Amino acid sequence: MIEEKLRSIGIRLSSPPQPIGSYVPVIRSGNLIFVSGQIPIVQGTLPEQYKGKIPTRVSIADAVQASKQCTINGLEQINKFLGNLESISKFVKITGYVNCDPSFKDHPKVINGASDFLIEIFGEKGKHTRVAIGADSLPLDSVVEIDIICEVS
Repeated sequence: MIEEKLRSIGIRLSSPPQPIGSYVPVIRSGNLIFVSGQIPIVQGTLPEQYKGKIPTRVSIADAVQASKQCTINGLEQINKFLGNLESISKFVKITGYVNCDPSFKDHPKVINGASDFLIEIFGEKGKHTRVAIGADSLPLDSVVEIDIICEVS
């Protein structure tokens, strides 16, 4: 079970972050689940180490962890919407936005935090297509934002 695998690495799914704008966090269309962009909120707040631009204020290592936290938040959204994570048949695509200086070129390294986490938890089902984009700013000055598209059975 997916939740058991998450617990084995110290992750317990809880209530997902609430939207900070006029949108729904998850929508289903046919057998696809679309998760709105998630920022690395932890227990209702955006930690200081996940605020600002990379590499001037946030390290690559912290940005990678923020990317993973965005993905955990996305899984919490899916879990709340579906009632479990077991019906996910595969992850189709993630898009990662990195709050960075114009000279930054390591967007893929940052978004690998999300990709590697999905593959660690879901195995083959976690493999997905991806886009990693640099952004001039993100909501609440987050260093990263990730949206998810997955297929359910």
